[in-house]
Amino acid sequence: MPAIALGIFGSLIGSFLNVVVYRVPAGLSIVSPPSACPRCGEPIKGYDNIPLLSWLMLRAKCRHCGESISARYPLVELGTGLAFAAVAVWFALTQWQATDAAHLTASILSLVAFLYLAAISIALALIDLDTHKLPNAIVLPSYLVGGVLLGAASVVTRDWAQLVTMLAGGAALFALYFVIAFISPRGMGFGDVKLAGVLGLFLGHLGVAQLVVGAFAAFLLGGLFAIVLLVARRAGRKSGIPFGPWMLAGAWLGAIAGAPLAGAYLSLIGLTT
Repeated sequence: MPAIALGIFGSLIGSFLNVVVYRVPAGLSIVSPPSACPRCGEPIKGYDNIPLLSWLMLRAKCRHCGESISARYPLVELGTGLAFAAVAVWFALTQWQATDAAHLTASILSLVAFLYLAAISIALALIDLDTHKLPNAIVLPSYLVGGVLLGAASVVTRDWAQLVTMLAGGAALFALYFVIAFISPRGMGFGDVKLAGVLGLFLGHLGVAQLVVGAFAAFLLGGLFAIVLLVARRAGRKSGIPFGPWMLAGAWLGAIAGAPLAGAYLSLIGLTT
C-alpha cells in the first residue's frame, strides 16, 4: 500500500519534472508563468493537468487549439510513478529499520533522500539527452539535500562510520571524475564531475560495495552503449555521447544490487567463501 501511494505521488512529481526538463535548460522559472499551450498560449487548467489521465482524455491534443501533446509527458509521469514505487519496495525490503525511534527516523530521512535522487535522476537524464548538459540549478542543490538528509540519518543513529563513508564516497567520485576530465576534457564534462560527487554521497551512505559497483557500472554501461552505437553506425569515434544517464543508471545499479554483485565477484575470484 505505501508503494502504491508513493507511486501516485511520484506521478504528480513527474508532471512537475516535465516543467523542469523544459524550463531549466532554457533558464526559465519553474514556478511562473503557469504552464500553457506553446501554440495558442492558453493556460492549462488544473483538470487538464492530471497525470496520465488528462493526456488520455484529451486524446493527446490541446483542448483549445488541437495542438498535439507529446507522449513524452505521460511517459515521464508514468516513469516517475513507477520509479517512486520501485524505490519504496527496494527500501522496504533492504533498508527499512524501525527497531527504535532513532532508526525509524533515519529510515524516513534516507527514503526521502532516495526518492529525491529518483526524481532528479529522471530530470537530469532527460536534460542531458536533450542538451548534453547537467544544469547546476539541479546538481548543486543536490549536495545540500542529499548531504543534510543522509547525514542526519547517520547522526540520529550515531553511525559515524556511515557518515564518514558517505563523505568519503562523495569526495572520491568527485576526485575520480575530476582527474578524468582533466586528462580528457573533450571526453568528460565538468557537469559529470559535479554529478559524480552527488552520486558518491548517496552510494557511500549505503556502503563501500555499492560505491565501487556503482562507479564501475557507469563506465561499463556507457562503454557498452557506445560500442552498440559504433557497430550500428549511429555514432563515430568523435561523437559526443551524454554520459550523465549512464552515471545515474550505474549508481542505481550499485545502490540496488551493489552488495550481492560485489559478494559474487569476490566469491568468484576466491577472496570469500
